[in-house]
Amino acid sequence: MEAAFFDLDKTVIARASMVAFGRPFQRAGLLSRWLVVRALYAQLVFQYLGADEQRMAKMREAVLRVSRGWDQAHISQIVRETLDEVIEPIVYAEALDLIRLHQAEGRRVFIVSASPEEIVAPLSQYLGVDEAIATRALLDDEGRYTGEVEFYSYGPHKAEAMRRVAAQQGIDLSASYAYSDSATDLPMLEAVGHPVAVNPDRDLLRAARERGWEVQYFGRQVRLRDRLPDAPGVPVAVATGVGIGAAGLAGTLAWRRLRR
Repeated sequence: MEAAFFDLDKTVIARASMVAFGRPFQRAGLLSRWLVVRALYAQLVFQYLGADEQRMAKMREAVLRVSRGWDQAHISQIVRETLDEVIEPIVYAEALDLIRLHQAEGRRVFIVSASPEEIVAPLSQYLGVDEAIATRALLDDEGRYTGEVEFYSYGPHKAEAMRRVAAQQGIDLSASYAYSDSATDLPMLEAVGHPVAVNPDRDLLRAARERGWEVQYFGRQVRLRDRLPDAPGVPVAVATGVGIGAAGLAGTLAWRRLRR
């Protein structure tokens, strides 16, 4: 079996997922307006300077500090109720097409993200992918965040999780694909036989050129409902499948086979 592993932020969606949910959390009384403004500023830094290890560590510590004491079930409910509002406008059309292409070729598709599983798991389901690998927070006996992390899905830990899943599910990583925008995901890209740099930051672009990796640029943000405009709220797997079109998919499949 083969698989395709997609980083989330700036690879599948155009913004940092944790920042994107800032306003729904503010409306629920969990964040102050000032914290949301700071998060938006962090998004600009992330967008134009990339996500190096130091910036990611600062973001992680800030999120853990702010979220200590939050109820996990409440957070999951907010995310699920606002997925349409937050995520629907910022998905890359190119990423959706690739996800459907890999599924059409029989590969399992994973989202692999440093964001919390409370965001990544429902978002992955919303996008119609098979599984999610994400950061897991420690909870107390009442289901509230302790401010500590059980598993941090970042850097080499992403690659370790991918290898674990591959061993459990019989996935051939040497025949599999991985997509990411950041040099912090070099271990993830190195774990597969077909690494692809997407919207790469400067360090990843340099590494990709040195190693002869494929480089792609995603820029078409698409509303999922635009794939089936007469049926808003339709499951994304149906909407995107119709949007791609049988003829276009067949042509792309043939092109990929010729390349291989």
